Amino acid sequence: MKTRFMVIGYGWRADFFYRIARLAPERFEICAGVLRTPERASQVAEEQGVFATADLEEALKTEPEFAVLCVPRGIVKDYLVRLMERGIPVLTETPPGKDVQELEELWQEKVRLNGKVQVLEQYFLQPYYAAVQEIIRGGYLGQVSYVMLSALHGYHAVSMYRKLLGIGWENCTISGKRFYGDLTATNGRAGFEYSGRQIRAERDWAYLEFMPGSSEKDGTLSEPACGASGIPKVALFDFSGEQYFSTIRRRRWNIQGSRGEIDDDTVDYLTCENQTARQEIRRQDIGLNNNSQWAHKGILFGEKLVYENPFYPARMNDDEIAVASCLERMKKYVQTGEAFYPLEEALQDTYLSFLLEEAVQSGKTVVSETKAWAKEKR
Repeated sequence: MKTRFMVIGYGWRADFFYRIARLAPERFEICAGVLRTPERASQVAEEQGVFATADLEEALKTEPEFAVLCVPRGIVKDYLVRLMERGIPVLTETPPGKDVQELEELWQEKVRLNGKVQVLEQYFLQPYYAAVQEIIRGGYLGQVSYVMLSALHGYHAVSMYRKLLGIGWENCTISGKRFYGDLTATNGRAGFEYSGRQIRAERDWAYLEFMPGSSEKDGTLSEPACGASGIPKVALFDFSGEQYFSTIRRRRWNIQGSRGEIDDDTVDYLTCENQTARQEIRRQDIGLNNNSQWAHKGILFGEKLVYENPFYPARMNDDEIAVASCLERMKKYVQTGEAFYPLEEALQDTYLSFLLEEAVQSGKTVVSETKAWAKEKR
């Protein structure tokens, strides 16, 4: 059966959902768009070929399974509370709030209203990142304790760090610094550029040290437990915003565990006999060098298929595949209650990303505290 949902808001991110519905109409249907004004609603209805309105009540008459919230950060909380009060399940774009106080207030409202909220953090569902997680689950790296990621910003990066390192609600210390450098513009949301224009690009470096088993007591971190379980887990953050689009700033990625390492697309690990082995992570994209219609098929690790695109042969890029995966998981959440990225996870990732930003801007070390959403999950 189709996944039927309404989209509140419009813009670059909201357009992902309209494209996905066009690319896989047998799987997804936007039953209503909700816009700020009737004039904007008429424009979107004509552009996208869907029912659109400025009236939330009219949109609800189309009986969506859930709402996708794509509004500016400054009004996310108010919209979420309004939808939770109505008992409407919500899949909201990141981040869920503009500052720590708003995150705390949003959690209080979620608890009070028993809101059904999941957050659209899609990167862990992109093909490459999903494949890497499958390799780690397969035990090839052993116990992972170090991640260096130069590909994602803020809360997206923090989300990946916590998943790959197996971090729950442990506190951490964060140190960082911001640098600047000249870069030639090549590509962006507006498209490719060939003028040779020079831009000033930020470069953020940060070091996050998670202490397994740590907890907050009197505003300080407790000492880690003795033995292997007490070894800090470390994440290195190295990012420039230009990396999302630039054709001359590549993604860099390194994960180290007790029995192996992933370095971009190469995996070095020990076999069961403790012999060193090396395998490559390889994409299967159909339509290259032949006349098949292009589509991503899956990802191989050696001869093993570690990721299979659930929407093949739809012609989706990696981010569209990940967003579509969130939509299907949201449908399952509404039907069964099985969460895939609940609000408390998003609040923790966003909170740590605020601290990361504080560290790189100030150049000082900051320490996280255990927040209400984490206390309830410990």
